[in-house]
Amino acid sequence: MDELTKLIKTEIKRQFRSVRQFSMYIGVPQSTIVTALQKGIGGTSFETIMHVCDVLDIKPIPGESTVFLDGEKRELLDRYARLDAEGKKAVRAVTAVEFLRVTDADAYALFSAKLSDAEEAPLNE
Repeated sequence: MDELTKLIKTEIKRQFRSVRQFSMYIGVPQSTIVTALQKGIGGTSFETIMHVCDVLDIKPIPGESTVFLDGEKRELLDRYARLDAEGKKAVRAVTAVEFLRVTDADAYALFSAKLSDAEEAPLNE
């Protein structure tokens, strides 16, 4: 299941509790929504997907890999924007490590081992 389909499914549950309530609210047949959520939104009309995203307040940010902003991601970006330079540097460091963890298991294992060695080394006073 693609990222947008997962996000739509999550937001429908969070905001409307059921597909039935959501479909009634937006005026799209429940069968259309159910099919889109089961098979992925790829086969659903562009207009329907844009309407669904608009109602759920999901905003796409195009780029190398399109990101869809929901409330949680917008809150994270808002908090990041309010940080000072030191806070932003800390967030970038953490995200670099986490990105390494999910994209390159070998490099992350090496990084973790070096970090453990550094933590166990005695402090020179």
